[in-house]
Amino acid sequence: MTERRGEGIVTEALPARPVQRDIRQVASERARSRRLWTVGLAGALLLAVVLSIAFGAEPLGPGQVWHGLWSPSGREGDVIVRSLRMPRTVTALVAGLALGAAGALMQGHTRNPIADPVVLGISAGAGAGVVASLFLVGVSSLYGYVWFGFLGAALAGTAVYTVGALTRGGATPVTLALAGAAAHALFTALTAGMVLFDRQALETYRFWTVGSVSGQPLGLVADALPFIAAGLVLAALNTPGLNALSLGEDVARMLGVRIGLNRAVGMAAITLLTGTAVALCGPIGFVGLVGTHIARHLSGPDYRWITAQAALIGAALMLVADTLGRLVARPGELQVGIMLALIGAPVFIHLVRRRQAVRI
Repeated sequence: MTERRGEGIVTEALPARPVQRDIRQVASERARSRRLWTVGLAGALLLAVVLSIAFGAEPLGPGQVWHGLWSPSGREGDVIVRSLRMPRTVTALVAGLALGAAGALMQGHTRNPIADPVVLGISAGAGAGVVASLFLVGVSSLYGYVWFGFLGAALAGTAVYTVGALTRGGATPVTLALAGAAAHALFTALTAGMVLFDRQALETYRFWTVGSVSGQPLGLVADALPFIAAGLVLAALNTPGLNALSLGEDVARMLGVRIGLNRAVGMAAITLLTGTAVALCGPIGFVGLVGTHIARHLSGPDYRWITAQAALIGAALMLVADTLGRLVARPGELQVGIMLALIGAPVFIHLVRRRQAVRI
């Protein structure tokens, strides 16, 4: 506010309303940009789904793909589309959504820009569950050991949060990361001890640990959907509190956030999402890691948008990696875990070089 003097009259300038309008305009433009990016990512995901169904190790024309989708008659092309490509497309879509959203929550709660399922020991817990089902129980079917993998992941997630919560200061980012490292070491050692005494467990674990979306029947994916859906709902409920926590715990308390409850909900969401996806596909890397950094670069620090966009990016990344794996090694294929490492490593190095993209 300024004063102007002239001919003995003192006047005051009006408040700077144009500045306020500018602030509102910037906020409106940022919200519009976030919505446009989200719509664009949804379109990219739809395109990735179409490409995953249309392309594979066996070349099929558009007419054959269309026939297999809408009027199958038992021909070879119909079987390839309906029995092979559709199930793996749905599996990659569901797992990618779960891992993308879980990656955003992991980075937010641990304050670790390179957080992934390994950091919290969830992948190691799932691996120990798979091997235990083979070594101790004698389970040999996919339907059996997948659920043991999920139970192992849930056990690891619960143990990590419990240990972190019981330490002085509660479940802070540091205690969660340290507890996760300890859980990873413990479950990895248990897995190594079991596979040394059981060749079948070793062979199954070797295939599972590479990371693959092939061979999963749609019925198994349908059984896993309720866990994924519950995890996504918890993730959506967790993001407002996570925004407050990103400002610091003291500020979050002043804003009325119950920190312990918020972290418990976040860990439950991470366990459901990551545990189910890892149990289905193996310890897939780089999905939540790269997806979260790209989403943060597009939408800023708001975890409501970061989590939603990271889920879309993660699903698209899984589908693209799986499709490329089928194309580059015809007539065979490269597993999606290998392709994601080949794609994700250079992308992540580029993101790290751009310092603002990895700042939390």
